[in-house]
Amino acid sequence: MTTRYGKPSLALAALLLLALPAASLADTPAAATRAGSPGLSFRIGTTQISVQPAGNGVVHVQALPAGAGDTPTLVLDPHARPMTVTDVRVLRDRDGATLADARFIARWNKQANTLTLQDAQHHPLLTLDLAALAQGRVVLGHAPADALYGIAGYDKDADASVGLLRSGTWVAKAGEQGHAGAPFVWSTTGWGVLVDSDGADFALHDARLVVDKLSKPAVDAYLLVGTPPQLFGELADLSGHAPLFPKWANGFINSQWGIDENEFRQIIATYRSKHIPLDAFTFDFDWKDWGKDWGEFSWNPAKFPDGPTGKLKADMDALGVHMTGIMKPRVHVDTVEGRYATAHELWLPGEKVSPDYFSHKPVKDLDFDKPATRAWFFNGALKHSFDTGIVGWWNDEADTTKSNTQFLDMQRAIYDGQRAYSKLRVWSINRDFWLGAQRYAYGLWSGDIRTGFASMAAQRPRMLSAIDVGEMQWGMDGGGFVGHPSDENYARWIEFGAFTPVFRVHGTEGEKRQPWKYGAVAEAAATRAIRLRYALLPYIYSYQHRASVAGVGLVQPLAFAWPQDPQARNDVDAWLFGDWLLVSPVVEQGQTVKRIYLPAGTWTDWASGKVYPGGQTIAYPVDAKTWRDIPLFVRAGAIIPTQPVMDWSSQHPVTTVNVDVFPAAEASHFDYYDDDGETYAYADGAYFRQRLATQRSGATVSFSAAAPEGSYRPALRHWLVRVHGIAAGNVAAGGTALRHYATPAELAAADGEGWSSASDRYGQLTVLKLDAGAARALTLQAATH
Repeated sequence: MTTRYGKPSLALAALLLLALPAASLADTPAAATRAGSPGLSFRIGTTQISVQPAGNGVVHVQALPAGAGDTPTLVLDPHARPMTVTDVRVLRDRDGATLADARFIARWNKQANTLTLQDAQHHPLLTLDLAALAQGRVVLGHAPADALYGIAGYDKDADASVGLLRSGTWVAKAGEQGHAGAPFVWSTTGWGVLVDSDGADFALHDARLVVDKLSKPAVDAYLLVGTPPQLFGELADLSGHAPLFPKWANGFINSQWGIDENEFRQIIATYRSKHIPLDAFTFDFDWKDWGKDWGEFSWNPAKFPDGPTGKLKADMDALGVHMTGIMKPRVHVDTVEGRYATAHELWLPGEKVSPDYFSHKPVKDLDFDKPATRAWFFNGALKHSFDTGIVGWWNDEADTTKSNTQFLDMQRAIYDGQRAYSKLRVWSINRDFWLGAQRYAYGLWSGDIRTGFASMAAQRPRMLSAIDVGEMQWGMDGGGFVGHPSDENYARWIEFGAFTPVFRVHGTEGEKRQPWKYGAVAEAAATRAIRLRYALLPYIYSYQHRASVAGVGLVQPLAFAWPQDPQARNDVDAWLFGDWLLVSPVVEQGQTVKRIYLPAGTWTDWASGKVYPGGQTIAYPVDAKTWRDIPLFVRAGAIIPTQPVMDWSSQHPVTTVNVDVFPAAEASHFDYYDDDGETYAYADGAYFRQRLATQRSGATVSFSAAAPEGSYRPALRHWLVRVHGIAAGNVAAGGTALRHYATPAELAAADGEGWSSASDRYGQLTVLKLDAGAARALTLQAATH
């Protein structure tokens, strides 16, 4: 099958089919090919059943009642490119038929009315009841021991102690305040099920999975096969890939309610004078001319006199600060725009006028599920605010309706409007999530949470469960929205936030979340964490790109990488940050020892260099006085690029990137990625991607840089590669010795390529200086003594 997903092995598919009983096409005349693609089509009663390949490792099973049509819901990507099927093979026999590709074998038993699914190694995964499908229900059998995930996350106040595993009854919905939902359940055993429905009920009992209360007559079930990363790649192919956020969105974001231009300028000046990195600032109600004509979309000239003129934007551009602003789903009724909404019937059906809690004037909510509302929302007033500096969107309070897609469609209106108006990338955070929203540059934050250590700890399952339903861009109100955090709580919350996809702080009206508001000890700890985040920006941005193209994000639950490890299945205390770092933030007050489970492998403490064998729970000492330590571990095989810390992400061109390499016996790689960070030119090939790879074999370490891909050329000139665990006696590239320098300092100052040796907290070290953008294959041979 040749598709946009890639080409699986035809040879493997053929080998799988050799094991199946042979039969002629004439044996099963009811099994036919639909639309010229290799698949099955037959009837159960008056319902048409089709079984079709729908991507690499994906089987689409549809039950279409007689006389019914089928319109996909917003769960599926309406702009997915057409699929061309060439390599999937169907073998028909008198008992049914078999469909297979490189990942799955799907067997239709026409007597039992079942479809069984196996992986390529013939391990049984699922049994689908086709008779139940014809009656409008998805009923599946699976192994009793399968660990199940997905479906739904948690509202802001819900008890999240269940963690990530799913059993019993769950409702797939967008929900309220921080909830993330999808009609999608998956297992670390190697399967997933996506149902195209606007909401659904899932019953998970023992070895039986039932999905009902579907939103449309046609039942469309997508059966996915693969490892957890492959499942999420398949899910992204079906529901839509998330576009890249702008590069600045990976930095630190300060949000505040209760501010004017004078205070804002003072805050930014303090960040810059203290060299605490910051890339963006988000305004709450204060930026809007709330309650006046077009006030929902316009600067408040009393609070921000330089906002409407563009002077504030120009000044902030010079300081590297991107301004973002809150947006509401409601409009004041007695305004020009309110009267327009009335005349064009843009209001949410059945909603009564009510007084706004901020302006105390009458308001109503717009219905964003209406195309006319979406087409109007990015109007001239909002375009002016965008032109004068509001370049990101904090969408609030669209989660109070029964619609799963109200929030999705609110951001869809902004996304489509900005894309039609500007080449700049769209950024947003929103207060709930329904699968498909990621297509519209859609981040999720966990709602108006309380401060305190218990609330902070409860954000971990909220983040990881959101990722488990396909929302890879998650953040929270660092410090908590309601209440004032203690100094220690604030410091630890910043350290937690530095290792989430969206790194921001916020509080209720009048609450300040700047580091210097929490005392010298907390300020030092918070600043250290923020600066570490900025050092890791090349690493972070590369994984954000992977999230866009492959569906697996910057943060991964441990079960993504260790699906067979029972101790990793419901671990919310730690997660992977990229592929090579494991982080377990401190979330208890006064903690002096933290117990941390390290999965299989070898792990090196980022801070001390101490090495731990995996597959065990360690007792990790925690500094309860300075709060400066973040339990962070490097996985064997790691390749981690870092850059000099700057006051904002694009303050200076980055000409040298440091690359820390921890070679292991198993080959490993890292795909370094860069682009202009601002536009969508990367989608047309204007990007820079270079694969870095390493492996250890006895006293020899190999390191290579592949030929770069893409037409974009960054300022990057050199890799400064620090290969840990080896003091080289010689380094050769293609049989030619690389020039040796006496010290790493001399090497760094040199114009050309070369190598040196030293030691650091991790032990022996060989440093390589290589031209970036050039293909290289080097061999490091340990010195003999």
